[in-house]
Amino acid sequence: MFRFLIFVVVAAIPLSAQWIHLRTPGIPRTADGKPDLKAPAPRTADGKPDFSGLWRRVSDRYDNNIAADLEPGVVQPWAEALYQQRKKDFAKDSMTSRCLPNGPIYTISPYRESRILQSSTLIAMLHDDLVHREVFLDGRQLEKDPNPSWMGYSIGHWNGDNLVVESNGYNDKTWLDSNGHPHSEALRVTETYRRTDFGHIELQVTFDDPMVFVKPVTVPIHMQLITDTEMLEFVCENEKDQSHMAHATSAFDVKVPAEILKTYAGSYDLNQGGRTTIVKILAEADGLYIDYENQGKQKLDALSETTFSLTGTIYEFIRNGQTGVNEFRMKAAEFEFTATRRK
Repeated sequence: MFRFLIFVVVAAIPLSAQWIHLRTPGIPRTADGKPDLKAPAPRTADGKPDFSGLWRRVSDRYDNNIAADLEPGVVQPWAEALYQQRKKDFAKDSMTSRCLPNGPIYTISPYRESRILQSSTLIAMLHDDLVHREVFLDGRQLEKDPNPSWMGYSIGHWNGDNLVVESNGYNDKTWLDSNGHPHSEALRVTETYRRTDFGHIELQVTFDDPMVFVKPVTVPIHMQLITDTEMLEFVCENEKDQSHMAHATSAFDVKVPAEILKTYAGSYDLNQGGRTTIVKILAEADGLYIDYENQGKQKLDALSETTFSLTGTIYEFIRNGQTGVNEFRMKAAEFEFTATRRK
């Protein structure tokens, strides 16, 4: 039996009182009253793009593995070894499991919400777990010898319509992805935000840490405006359970025959609470991979011939009679979804 991290969302007052169905005022709408996310991007009084609003990152390609697109050797050997160990331990020592601020991983974490508040000299980013960032636009420079902190120190400037944010001063306790790529206190992060229209931001994030990578690593992130609702608190209360989570290193010694892996390969419709996502399962020479909506493949780690893991989320393939494998179940402590093979 495997033990997994439990995330607890704490609501301090009833949902009916939290404005989650409140119509967002002052935004462009289509003829049927829906938010027009393809309308032109708004601007501030001084002509700069206005990034204010409630945003959700919708890219999950790099959340588990920031090095997903990198060729072998870009990650320093010591960092790769630590990453593999943390992955095998189901990320039991992550900041999330210990109820601590996540640091630079906020810039790539999917499906979490952040509110951006913008003025001419300061941009504030308020995350749903009550952590915040300040990006100063007042012309100051980054400190050359900053006191390390969880969220680092950030300054910004404009490059045309692009907002460029530079950050340093992170402590080395946090991770760069959910599986556990480390970073040192030498880490510098550069984010370039471009609001392409009213409802979308294209973000490029570059991680520069010569102690971990032999060259800077850049990943693209897509952000979407969230409207007609408000942000709910996402509060972690699991710090007492972290010490009881079982290490699972031995589970990753499972070798599944190639002929079995091939029976799982195919395209599936994953039903996530009314939203259907196309998921591809790929059987390759070194194991099984999953690809959400063509965002890029991620490797699944075998726990048995039918059960696989991706950072503690379990994928169980189900055989129905003589028809073979035609579905899998995606399970974690806080959810369970079913995916059906496409015909």
